[in-house]
Amino acid sequence: MDLILKYFPNLSEQQIEQFEALETLYKDWNSKINVVSRKDIDELYLRHVLHSLGIAKVMNFADGSSILDVGTGGGFPGVPLAIMFPNCQFHLVDSINKKLKVINAVSEAIGLTNVRTTHSRVEAIDETYDFIVSRAVTAMPEFTKWVKGKTAKKQRNELKNGILYLKGGDLTEELKQYTTVKAYLLSDYFEEDFFETKKVIHLPLKHK
Repeated sequence: MDLILKYFPNLSEQQIEQFEALETLYKDWNSKINVVSRKDIDELYLRHVLHSLGIAKVMNFADGSSILDVGTGGGFPGVPLAIMFPNCQFHLVDSINKKLKVINAVSEAIGLTNVRTTHSRVEAIDETYDFIVSRAVTAMPEFTKWVKGKTAKKQRNELKNGILYLKGGDLTEELKQYTTVKAYLLSDYFEEDFFETKKVIHLPLKHK
């Protein structure tokens, strides 16, 4: 938890309580339904919570923004971002229903009212959002096919509506076809070795 306060010192009391509660809740649920790998659960705040909040360093979502989290798994990056931005709406989607059960239980336990979950493939979701977030569920060309037509027309944020993707490694080949893409290095924001090759990729997407 100290790690979160180190980089986000201006959290409200409620946000601090919500972030603090995540470790116990996820450890308890993980013993029943494996949503976080065994080795990662002991480093939940570094590898999952703070990693998810890398998006918050790049994009300070305006109140009223809507965000779709694709392949959310145990709720990352959606749950930490929903705590960070209580006045935005988060729609967490995954094709594995038992993982959503964990998210719903965690959200209820910490009083998160700005999260909803849907058990579905993302292609079947027929709504539009300001941003689509995810943690490296597939290569970008495949991901853009999945989320085509799901970007809202109205702009309300500094960055253009589109994808904010958490990914690591050398992405030169994967992103070479995109002229408007921008990579933000998480090592510019966080000093821990874990973030050395991690990035947030912003790719604007046209509405429809």
